[in-house]
Amino acid sequence: MSITASMVSELRKKTGAGMMDCKKALTETGGNIDEAVDFLRKKGLSAAAKKSDRVAAEGAIVAAAAGAKGVLVEVNAETDFVAKNAEFQQFIQGIAAVSLESDVADVEAIKGLQFPGTGRTVAEELTHQIATIGENMSLRRLGRCNAGEGVVVSYIHGAGKIGVLVELKTTSNDSRVEDLARQIAMHVAAASPQYLNRDQVSSEVIDKEKEIMRVKAIDSGKPENIVEKIIAGQINKYFGEVCLLEQTFVIDPDLTVGKVVEKLAKDLGVGIELSNYVRYQLGEGIEKKEDDCAAEVAALSK
Repeated sequence: MSITASMVSELRKKTGAGMMDCKKALTETGGNIDEAVDFLRKKGLSAAAKKSDRVAAEGAIVAAAAGAKGVLVEVNAETDFVAKNAEFQQFIQGIAAVSLESDVADVEAIKGLQFPGTGRTVAEELTHQIATIGENMSLRRLGRCNAGEGVVVSYIHGAGKIGVLVELKTTSNDSRVEDLARQIAMHVAAASPQYLNRDQVSSEVIDKEKEIMRVKAIDSGKPENIVEKIIAGQINKYFGEVCLLEQTFVIDPDLTVGKVVEKLAKDLGVGIELSNYVRYQLGEGIEKKEDDCAAEVAALSK
């Protein structure tokens, strides 16, 4: 019997198994959907579908960088234990490698790439890993830097809890450029800037901050005629807290990050621009399910 794409699609919806696994199951069972479901269940490959509603907020952030290009990928799992699993680590390293090579722009594009050495796509390999390891997983997000001319350096902190890319554009091949990029990446991991520079802060955010500052100043009894001066000083302090180039450099507190870049550029006699960065913190923004022990005990006693 000829196995059609619609049959494979139907089986995938029923089981959550990978495309190649579904095609094989249908071939082995002569195109019988129900028997194919049982075939996959026996192989442990339909288990992924049952796990898809479980919260995956652990996992790891992984990076891959080469020359002037770099990627940052977050892959989530349900438990920290799985994140330390050798198979999981090999899986996420493979995703980072193919993402770097392909220049893809988003997670959906990654899923269609061929995963090395398996004959499966990344999406199919993800489903395979879910069934094999026994936890829900998700390929959550992709960050990318491309300096064109210069360097991109990655930094992973806390065994994948925080990941950073830093991009420095320059014509210099001096090793001090890469060293500085790595130091800045460590700074980004620690200081968690929200923006590269003040130009990236929207007018809405600035207006909101100013209004908060204005209310605080008035409520504290400051005269109306000096409130605007107070706000001008405080908004500059705000930029120094949230903008990478204006933050105090953690390695040299006497200088801002921007001034450190300028200093190296002057020493080398070339232009150096801190043009981009990406910072991911594992699980940020994911609503984690809180265990309610009392409720569980009460439910079991009924």
